[in-house]
Amino acid sequence: MEKYQELLKLARESIESEITPKELKVDEKLKKKYSEKKACFVTLTIAGKLRGCIGSLEPRQELWKDVIENAKNAAFFDSRFLKLTLNELAKIKIEISVLSIPRKISYKNPEELKKKIKGKGVVLKKDWNSATYLPLVWKELQDKNEFLNFLCKKAGLSGDVWKMEKLEVYTYRSNSVIEN
Repeated sequence: MEKYQELLKLARESIESEITPKELKVDEKLKKKYSEKKACFVTLTIAGKLRGCIGSLEPRQELWKDVIENAKNAAFFDSRFLKLTLNELAKIKIEISVLSIPRKISYKNPEELKKKIKGKGVVLKKDWNSATYLPLVWKELQDKNEFLNFLCKKAGLSGDVWKMEKLEVYTYRSNSVIEN
């Protein structure tokens, strides 16, 4: 989405400022333009493979601040990966997904659940366990059963728990922008 294009530059500069002597300076016009509180995820890939993905589900700060924080966290604090190196910096591709507010859905059975989530971002919760997949994950996991199985496992649950128990499920949409 063209609207968020300049946030890609901000995300890259925020990562660069952590591993080079370059200081991060945020333009006042950009701060003003993206001053609304919104939640976002920043996803980093190298050669099409995930290299880091961190974000927030609820709006808690201005979007420009959320982009900076999540870009740095995706690069240096995603527990699935080592910290991004200077050598990798030129190889990463950045994607920013700006999220709508998650809405709780109700469903009667697993079939209805599958119908209500297709193509959307999904947050799944049970007790203290939770996990989310951005809408872009549907490109890789197009089968709804597989999508839900992996999401449950990501949350630390049994893969098929969604078939047997009622879970708290929220859906959201996102507007994404990716570097060329």
